[in-house]
Amino acid sequence: MEIIINFSFMKNTVLIGLLIFAISCSKKQESTFPTEGKITESIYASGSLKSQDQYQAFVTVNGVIDQIFVKEGDSVQVGTALISISNQAQKINTENANLAAKFADAGENRGRLIDAKNFIEVSKSKFHLDSSLYARQKSLWGQQIGTRIDLEQKELNFENSRSNYLSAIQKYKDLKRQIDFSAAQSKKNLEFSNSLQQDYTLKSKTSGVIFSILKNKGEIVGPQTPIAIIGNPNAYILELQVDENDIFKINQEMPVVITLDSYKNEVFEAKITKISSIMNERSKTFLVEAKFIKAPAKLYPRMTFEANIILRTKEKGLLIPRNYLLADSIATLANGDKKIVKTGLKDFQKIEILSGLSVTDEIIKPK
Repeated sequence: MEIIINFSFMKNTVLIGLLIFAISCSKKQESTFPTEGKITESIYASGSLKSQDQYQAFVTVNGVIDQIFVKEGDSVQVGTALISISNQAQKINTENANLAAKFADAGENRGRLIDAKNFIEVSKSKFHLDSSLYARQKSLWGQQIGTRIDLEQKELNFENSRSNYLSAIQKYKDLKRQIDFSAAQSKKNLEFSNSLQQDYTLKSKTSGVIFSILKNKGEIVGPQTPIAIIGNPNAYILELQVDENDIFKINQEMPVVITLDSYKNEVFEAKITKISSIMNERSKTFLVEAKFIKAPAKLYPRMTFEANIILRTKEKGLLIPRNYLLADSIATLANGDKKIVKTGLKDFQKIEILSGLSVTDEIIKPK
């Protein structure tokens, strides 16, 4: 009984081995022949659309959004008010500046100047009187009339009156200078406060359309808070992110082939218009801008797309699939021989063979 079991096991093993051998022999390795055709070498990039002249409107002050004057889709011009911001502290500062300017105004201080000028006239009259009395007393003293005490008293009165008169003139000048300075300073403070008050109304810096309102009434905002996105709805820029390894291969005016998810099975042409010289350190990419040669009928900001930047195109070349080469330089013939080839243009699927193979050479796909 044991001998029969072992014989059956050996028989089954042989049959399985023969079956595996037959399957392996029937599975032929993939092969192909070089063919002639067109090849285009390009660089892949992705990106998004931006409206021409598009910008984000930012506020420069702290406060609460009090009013929103526009809505999405509205057309605006340079200087159109977008929102107003309320700030109680700034309001009080402006009111105080107004009061200070009014108090310091020369017109409001006219009474003080008139009083000072009247005092000059009184001092002048007193000075002229004492001057006459002193001159008369000196004349009498020359005629040996009167006493020395009278002469000295008249002289003292004269000196005091002259001093008071000159002092009144100086005080008037000082008062006028002080009033003029205070008025000018208060006026400047008021102008500065009013200019700050203008910052509490955000205005558009360009003409275009409101694409998006980013904040709502009652929200707290501060400097550099984006409020709205504004741009030209009739012209768009393609912003491409190009890998740092490819940036040196591209130049301005290079053609670009664009596909958008919103326009299935359609291809659009564009041209490179600008290449940024600063790399984004996080993504290791450079920003490249392009413009449509003929844009789709309808576009919106931030729509995404895929692009191929055309480096070179050859109408006729000897081509093989890229995955039939080892290290992009070694081909395996059908007989197993290895052959070093010289390559030219390449895309994502095919590569051009400049030398080393002909259309009659059968090559096999490496395992």
